[in-house]
Amino acid sequence: EFDYYMFILYFQVLKAEYFSSWRREQPMYKLDIGWPKTPEHFTGQTYCVAVDSLHGLVYVGQRGDNVPKVLVFSEEGYFLHAWNDTVEMPHGIFVWNTATGSSVWITDVGTGKYGHTVKQYSPLGKLTQVLGTPGNAGSSLIPLQFDQPAEIFVEETGEIYVVDGDGGMNNRLLKLSDDYKEIWLTGTNGSGIGQFKIPHSVTVDAFGRVWVADRGNKRIQVFDKVTGEWLGSWSGCFSEDGPYSVRFTADYKYLIVAQLNINRLAILAAPPVGSIGDCVMVHSVQLAEETKPHLVDVDMRTGAIYVAEIGAQQVQKYVPL
Repeated sequence: EFDYYMFILYFQVLKAEYFSSWRREQPMYKLDIGWPKTPEHFTGQTYCVAVDSLHGLVYVGQRGDNVPKVLVFSEEGYFLHAWNDTVEMPHGIFVWNTATGSSVWITDVGTGKYGHTVKQYSPLGKLTQVLGTPGNAGSSLIPLQFDQPAEIFVEETGEIYVVDGDGGMNNRLLKLSDDYKEIWLTGTNGSGIGQFKIPHSVTVDAFGRVWVADRGNKRIQVFDKVTGEWLGSWSGCFSEDGPYSVRFTADYKYLIVAQLNINRLAILAAPPVGSIGDCVMVHSVQLAEETKPHLVDVDMRTGAIYVAEIGAQQVQKYVPL
């Protein structure tokens, strides 16, 4: 005969097994205390970090008076070189690799003669491209007129995504072709669907979706990369503090999100194709007080996470267990 209590027990066990595959209690990452080998090279506030997985390089953007604005380390932690020309206040940094070479993109939120721009450099720091009008904050009416552009993500095809609005007039997400023409532009200042308050970080997944850390609205918004159409948003995981950065793990199973004010890295379950659904926090890495993690990047070859910490004035490396 049907045993109701055994059925309920069986159901609870199944449910627990399903959710335990999401919510993991054991640590997923550990701090690499030997990275970098010479932390004294961090002489300013470290705002951003980018990994060149192909060549085993790590680029760090820092701010301060009379400090080199870009530091380059090996993935083992050895300091290689630094450069400083034409970068005023780096905010976001991204390495773009192609068959013919690699380049480093930097968003500059400075208010001086180099600011309000998105710039491309050679790996050794030679300026090769400037988007925006240096020194001029722009209005959202003109696509390539930035006002404190926060971050850039470049696909292998050369198509570019920029979140423009680290506190400036603009609050928008912009997609450009590989020859820097506008493909689509979305977003105004506000908290409605598709609006932003400080869009702070952007990344693209393997399923054709663009993920934006909508910092001031304490949510992540998701868009179709082809059309710019809004696909969904997550706010449930960010009641304590808004998301500062968004990056996927190498297998695209998880989203790594920095939360600066509570000194935390949140590890969220990334949905496969289909509905965005609600956010599920699988795990978190609690950093020390006053660390202030600002932006992160993931090595898509080794899975290591690099965290640029404004408060601690350092970049830390976390390796998957």
